[in-house]
Amino acid sequence: MTRDLILFPQDEIGNTLWEMQQKGNDLTTAREIEFSVLFPSQELALKFGQLLLENNQKLSFTPYEANQELPWEITAYPLMPASYENILSYQELLVSSSASLKGHFDGFYFVG
Repeated sequence: MTRDLILFPQDEIGNTLWEMQQKGNDLTTAREIEFSVLFPSQELALKFGQLLLENNQKLSFTPYEANQELPWEITAYPLMPASYENILSYQELLVSSSASLKGHFDGFYFVG
């Protein structure tokens, strides 16, 4: 199968989706995708978590020991089809809405 660079651009999101497609995953089925944002303080992370909860988002809040400068992690778990546009749009939403709280987007993950 030839890779469609419109559906699977050559970047982190596109490469991940392409690998899943090659493994036979149905990317059109809605699935939980994990998006993590790191924060420099517990207070800022909790404020961001509250913002997500107010928008009916499932989330987790945990210490993040791998980065002393950003020791708190909020992970959101939206349910969506795994398309490039969906992932990029949600990532951009998290980046823009966490910026004022000094959030740092740390990536996305899903089981495939």
